[in-house]
Amino acid sequence: MGFPSGVKSNQRGGSCCTTSAMGEFKVHRVRFFDYMPSAIRALAFNQQNETMAVARMDGAVEIFLCSDRFFQGKIIPGREQCGIEGLTWVGERLFSAGLNGQITEYDLTNQRVKYTIDAYGGPIWAITGNQEGTHLAVGCEDGTVKLFAANEDKIQFERNLDRQKGRIISLSWHPSGSKIAAGMIDMIQIFNVETGQSIHRMLTDRGTSRSKECMVWCVVYLSDGTVISGDSGGMVKMWNDHTGTLIKSHNVSKCDVLALSVSQKEDSFVAGTSEGFVVQFQFISSVLEKNDKEWVRTRTFRNHTHDVRAVAEITTAVVSGGMDTQLVVRPLLDKIEVKSSASALQKIIFPHRSLVSCARKAGLMLFQYPGHLELWRLGESEGQGIPGSSLLVKKNPEKLLHLKVKGEDHIRCSAVSPCGEWIAYSTNSSLGLYRLHCDNNNISITKISKIPKVLSSAKLCFSSDSSHLFSASTQSSVHVVSLSQSGCKLVGTLKPKSGSHQAIHLLAASEDGKWLASANSDHEVHVYNLHTKELHCTVPIYSSAVSAMAIHPETNCLFMMHADQRMFEFSIERKQYTDWSRLVQRNGLHYIWLERDTPCLNVMFNPQNPSHVILHDTYMFCIIDKSLPLPDVKTQFLNQLTLKSLPKEKRKSHSHAFKVCKTFREMLHVELMSDQSLVVVERPLVDISTQLPAPIKQKKFAT
Repeated sequence: MGFPSGVKSNQRGGSCCTTSAMGEFKVHRVRFFDYMPSAIRALAFNQQNETMAVARMDGAVEIFLCSDRFFQGKIIPGREQCGIEGLTWVGERLFSAGLNGQITEYDLTNQRVKYTIDAYGGPIWAITGNQEGTHLAVGCEDGTVKLFAANEDKIQFERNLDRQKGRIISLSWHPSGSKIAAGMIDMIQIFNVETGQSIHRMLTDRGTSRSKECMVWCVVYLSDGTVISGDSGGMVKMWNDHTGTLIKSHNVSKCDVLALSVSQKEDSFVAGTSEGFVVQFQFISSVLEKNDKEWVRTRTFRNHTHDVRAVAEITTAVVSGGMDTQLVVRPLLDKIEVKSSASALQKIIFPHRSLVSCARKAGLMLFQYPGHLELWRLGESEGQGIPGSSLLVKKNPEKLLHLKVKGEDHIRCSAVSPCGEWIAYSTNSSLGLYRLHCDNNNISITKISKIPKVLSSAKLCFSSDSSHLFSASTQSSVHVVSLSQSGCKLVGTLKPKSGSHQAIHLLAASEDGKWLASANSDHEVHVYNLHTKELHCTVPIYSSAVSAMAIHPETNCLFMMHADQRMFEFSIERKQYTDWSRLVQRNGLHYIWLERDTPCLNVMFNPQNPSHVILHDTYMFCIIDKSLPLPDVKTQFLNQLTLKSLPKEKRKSHSHAFKVCKTFREMLHVELMSDQSLVVVERPLVDISTQLPAPIKQKKFAT
């Protein structure tokens, strides 16, 4: 048994023949999905439920579960011309504000915008909530700090603090809620919240360039009255709010300090710079055996290539993001007691849900971009070739359709039917359904105009025979829509008995058309009987989110991968875990498998070998052979090269269930097509980096 090795591919996509644990099959290495992640603009950490909210430049907001391997639990798509400048939690509620002058609250249950209101102060540069969770403050272009009361249903404008002559660039509440620090051009203002008056004005030094304004990009207000600021001169400064004087300053960058974040205990803070590095300061004694503490620069993290626009120091790590689009989780090893996967650097680049859908029976691929969809036909190759070789492309991949979405909302999810005749997509405000007509090389498309009004989906899925569309709705319910030449018709709604209000993020339909499984943000997995339209069973709840799942075409067993890299196999008909699944739980999984830092994105099965389960994440492709023994702690996990070097008669005794392949570059999607060819959609990071704006040039040694 071998795996793809030394496979060559055309930069714009191609086909190759190779050998794997499944036997010989063709691999289409696809690189013409020009997915480009959006830059990160703001971060907001919620200490209560250990979630990190991430705002991107395209207006999208993502919720990461910090205690569940930073799994991307929720995604709220962006909108055109809807840039976000700031993000803040008020209790369990999430708010954002931007240069359009509007404040937005999000419905995190249904993963959409709840409402938007205008602050009437021009562009908003900063937003922050007080620790009590009662008020919001926003800093506006017109020089006002506006206070809003966080009422139960909606925020309400309360009053303005003293108006200033310049824009308010940054804000921070004192933990007591009695004062607010506001960063401006060339100064920091301290406001008394009760009176609304400015009680201190602290002037910043412009440094050597007297003609250049000093922008105070970020401020943090500590319990002891210390105000920490970061500015466009590359300075981090500590101020005394009682006297309005400068305590100390640190020159940390030749360019701007763009973001600050303090730890919950206020004993350390981090600063993000436009040079791409993050600096940590700790409140310690600079001299041994000396009791007097001060802020000392202790560490510098260089994990970004571009501006670091946002930082957050959480319990055991520093989280940062910026123009290079990567969310970096840098563990603080002095705060981690036991070495585990939590002590490894983690870079999150791609969404934890697939942006690619394949028509397995038609050889088509649907690519989801924020504002449009692209439908492609796979290329064709000549002959069979030998394992590991590249095949000549007889017919190049062909772009069949470019479908632009109307309106300002970005696409939330999309799907193409297995037969390739139906395309569906949804935004926060609408659902689109189209029928494709292929006449030789002529492609035409018909929009289905009469769609049931109840359809608005967080997840879409077609039945294996393309006769039905499943649309995940609110409160964990699923609408079942029948498809025909005349259009579509709502034929039923599947509802769980749990009463969960959380949105569904995964759907899986069985090959025989009898079963449908759904997974929601409460970690619930429900299985429905599509013949009776009733709930059949609920899988026991596991503590980690489901990242991928599928129903086996022969056994009708549901195979689930979780964010913590653990796996379960559940017999739908017997309503219990399978014997193999129980064996996995008893023996445990190999530590190398468990320490992977990207979740599995797809589960597939090979009809020619029912004992094989096919998985992939961003960096690896894996086939689990359930007929082979599980690897134990002492087993060499990545053993493909070792097996190749052994004689055939000895390989079986050294084999184990996991066959891992790392031949391919960063993968967005892998799909096994009906003709037994494998589609691997790659998006190498080097291709993304070439599309980024040029970073700030840094002088290096001997240059």
